[in-house]
Amino acid sequence: MRKHTSLPAVAASSLAGTAVEWYDFFLYGTAAALVFNKLFFPSTDPFVGTMLALGTFAAGFLARPLGAIVLGHLGDRRGRKATLVASLMLMGVATALIALIPPYASIGVAAPVILLFLRLVQGFALGGEWGGAVLLVSEYSNDSTRRAFWASWPNVGPPLGNLMAAGVLALLSATMPAEQFMAWGWRVAFGLSAILVVIGLVLRLYVQETPLFQASQAKADAEDAGRSRLPLARLVRHHWREILIAAGSRMGENAGFYIYSLFLITYVTEILKLDRQTGLTAVMVGQGVAVLAIPLLAVLADRVGRKPLLFAASGATVVWGFAFFALLDTGELPFIILAAVGGLLIFAAYSSVIGAFFSELFPTEVRYSGTSVAYNIASLVAGSLSPIIALALYQAFGTGQAIALYLVVMGFISIVSVACAKETKNLRLSDLDAAPAGS
Repeated sequence: MRKHTSLPAVAASSLAGTAVEWYDFFLYGTAAALVFNKLFFPSTDPFVGTMLALGTFAAGFLARPLGAIVLGHLGDRRGRKATLVASLMLMGVATALIALIPPYASIGVAAPVILLFLRLVQGFALGGEWGGAVLLVSEYSNDSTRRAFWASWPNVGPPLGNLMAAGVLALLSATMPAEQFMAWGWRVAFGLSAILVVIGLVLRLYVQETPLFQASQAKADAEDAGRSRLPLARLVRHHWREILIAAGSRMGENAGFYIYSLFLITYVTEILKLDRQTGLTAVMVGQGVAVLAIPLLAVLADRVGRKPLLFAASGATVVWGFAFFALLDTGELPFIILAAVGGLLIFAAYSSVIGAFFSELFPTEVRYSGTSVAYNIASLVAGSLSPIIALALYQAFGTGQAIALYLVVMGFISIVSVACAKETKNLRLSDLDAAPAGS
């Protein structure tokens, strides 16, 4: 197969892989709110069953930092491309196997245990996905003045994957009786992962390793011949400040994203007692808008800089939560859709710039580890807990406005983190490799 190195081909390859992996990851989250709470965690209290199902969703995030460390190390030592192929295969196998797990009624406690294990494998695989996919594009655009635009395409993967996951489940849910959907219909969505993984692998094998990594590897081999190199050790020793800035900048984005997309479905079905199609429709429309908005906003980020977009998105996070829950509480589909669209436009503003922003914080020799670790620290702290925190806050106070206050805190953390960063719009990534470590 002839390998390609053009930016459009590289961006398409990265987008395809991230979309497939996030389809798998979000499919679990959506199913946790609609199916798993009933099939794998039966309880006389629906709240308890839903909390347990969301707990296994959060467990996937626990494995993500480990995946970021292991796969980040491999990505910095062996290459971006090979590591991305491995992460995609791990995710695809785990998701396809979830389709085959018998329910609690058939095998008892073994059902949720197997489900939890496969969820951990999903999290491990995803831990090394985003960083590598972004770097594959960023490092090819070293001299480009449109790096934010090109690096934004892997970030289209999460909303596109979520859109596909919600869309498949909505289609299955709408075309079969509820009993059939609960019995086997949802399994079809997980089985489709095998087909999507094959498509993603073909596209990933279609591109070459990045020139910046090849140059960095050759230099490291010449300088450190015979010595072991640990990218993670160098990362923590010399770039801990950049890790904190990057992770902190994502707090508002990650907490908001899972509330605007995943918790919205739980809120609509379990609290407002509306049909599941209402929540799925709102999420699909919102994700569709985000898919279109991310590359458009990235063009703006290449013109005005990374920090203005991040400040704007973080400020919007502080205020939108109150409107978000007020719109949901109307119980009317148009307003629920508006709530989702507004929240996911904020997510799109973040996503338009963080690919370039993260890449511009770390030198090539630790860039895979740095971006992956920072990204997944934020996912663990903000993303994994936000649906559980949101549900607990509602249970305690009986209003979504309490959850909005949680988003205020996350938004302010992002504002402070971005304020501590330098503007990197005009930076060449190769310049970071010439700078002394820790400078």
